[in-house]
Amino acid sequence: MLAVLVLATSVPAAQAVNTRVNISHYHWSIPEVHINLGEKVTWDWLGPDLAHSVTGISPNDLQWDSDPGTDAPYHQPGDEYTLQFNEPGVYYFQCKLHAFVRGEVIVSETPGEPFSDPGPRPPLNIDITPPTLGTIILAHPSTRATSGISTSAHISESGTLDAEYYRLNSKGQRVYNGYKVWKTFTGINHFQLGGRWKHFRARPGRYLAVLRATDTSANTSKPVTKAFTISGPKKPAGKNGHQKHHA
Repeated sequence: MLAVLVLATSVPAAQAVNTRVNISHYHWSIPEVHINLGEKVTWDWLGPDLAHSVTGISPNDLQWDSDPGTDAPYHQPGDEYTLQFNEPGVYYFQCKLHAFVRGEVIVSETPGEPFSDPGPRPPLNIDITPPTLGTIILAHPSTRATSGISTSAHISESGTLDAEYYRLNSKGQRVYNGYKVWKTFTGINHFQLGGRWKHFRARPGRYLAVLRATDTSANTSKPVTKAFTISGPKKPAGKNGHQKHHA
């Protein structure tokens, strides 16, 4: 698609047609757009950066703004903004938030083709694939320590790993008991599951941890549930060095 757009700008003005301009990676795909009289330009927000506007800054286009009424433009991936140019001349536009995201539209005096096909929208430049949270291995199924259980997990992308802790009551029902979040990288990550901290008191009992990995594009993996137990402290030893036993 980019090749088609570049070709459209390199031919003589008499062959100009309605044109698409991609806004992506902090620049216009065609910073100097050539069209004929009456033709249109469509800007596509492809991502991953979406906080851009198409705002007229020359006397002949001050009335045009993709994001009127705000100094903090933001768009959804795939948003479009189309303008039709019915007067010849040079029109300058820039983003009101990032002035270097800019370009110009040059309109010839040659009557154009306002119903010509600008072509399909290019693919979005955003990550919509969730990470994979692979095998999770606990060194032990239970612990007496409040530091948690040494655990490893294979994660396909960097980001974060969060665990929601649920304590099982006497009826086996889950009761929310806290959470923990770790920063992660691609590969095998090591962490302490069930360790005490301000958002999890790690009291003795049976627990379920529901773990999810989230990548840097906010995509979340399928949850994985692991069971573990926190035991009470060891009983004190008797005088002869053995634990006390009661009949």
